[in-house]
Amino acid sequence: MNLRPAPVWRVVLTVMLTAAAPFSQAQLAVLPQTTLQAGMQLIQAEVASTSEERETGLMFRRELSGNHGMLFVFEDDRPVCMWMKNTLIPLTVAFIDDHGTIANTADMQPQTLDSHCAVQNVRFALEMPFGWFAKRGIKPGFTLRGAPFGSAAAK
Repeated sequence: MNLRPAPVWRVVLTVMLTAAAPFSQAQLAVLPQTTLQAGMQLIQAEVASTSEERETGLMFRRELSGNHGMLFVFEDDRPVCMWMKNTLIPLTVAFIDDHGTIANTADMQPQTLDSHCAVQNVRFALEMPFGWFAKRGIKPGFTLRGAPFGSAAAK
């Protein structure tokens, strides 16, 4: 039997694929979706409602287009802070109370551990592409509509 060492590229590829396996699973997780309404804008939001889904969030995503985002749902009103660990794209987060009213927003840069916190206890956080809220004139005090907030969004 003639044993030869594996080519270096094969070893490197195997290590990379093995290391990336948990990330690809997180990236491919299919979350429920909901439609939210911000004035005339309809938002298609993935819903992260478990601690694992909230922790993974939009990590490893390479893009987030148009009116797509992620709604983080917490069990009750609480202090909420977000970070951008392993998040590859810039985002803006809106911290939202139980009735859909935005408490504050924060712009977040990729791959940072900076904390971005709500100014009051909130039940939701909505991450959207960077600058999404400002471009549409949506500011603190604005109320979003949708099933999570107990109101219907337009269809």
